[in-house]
Amino acid sequence: MKRALLVIDVQNEYFTGLMPVTYPQNSMPNILSAIKTAKEMHIPVVMVQHTATAANAKAFVKETHGWELHNSIKDIDVSHCVEKTFPSSFVGTDLEDWLRKNSIDTVVISGYMTQHCCDTTARYAHHLGFNVEFLSDATGTLDFENKAGKASAEEIHRATLVEQQFRFSDVLSTKEWTDKVKV
Repeated sequence: MKRALLVIDVQNEYFTGLMPVTYPQNSMPNILSAIKTAKEMHIPVVMVQHTATAANAKAFVKETHGWELHNSIKDIDVSHCVEKTFPSSFVGTDLEDWLRKNSIDTVVISGYMTQHCCDTTARYAHHLGFNVEFLSDATGTLDFENKAGKASAEEIHRATLVEQQFRFSDVLSTKEWTDKVKV
């Protein structure tokens, strides 16, 4: 397997903006741990950043504080950067071409939000023929409520991981993934 670690949407919006991630509480330290492992094992790190395109967007507006990468990762030397405008890191970007050009067959999912951009990216990767490893504790989300009902961050996170393992990904903790790639 030749892997690339995708660090998806680790932007200020999820820390100090309208959508602070609450579950799991240790997701950010685990993202940093996964990046450290990737660097040690010469696994390329791909930084993915979401940009809102709607004229009335309140979050992820380019060049705002919420849009910027979180301080803990913004200066990390990465192999590739992707700016996306859809939940999938593949739609409208050069990610697939970059992965194939670099003979990468496995993507490792970390970042935010578990059920949205992480899930969508993992599904697209699977459909494009990539192997997918989904880091259960290096992804995260928050509580949601809308006209369909409400669900806690923990419920959303757990349900997404169960579905990912069922069909699309190998779901691993950061420690399990680290142990696997250091063999």
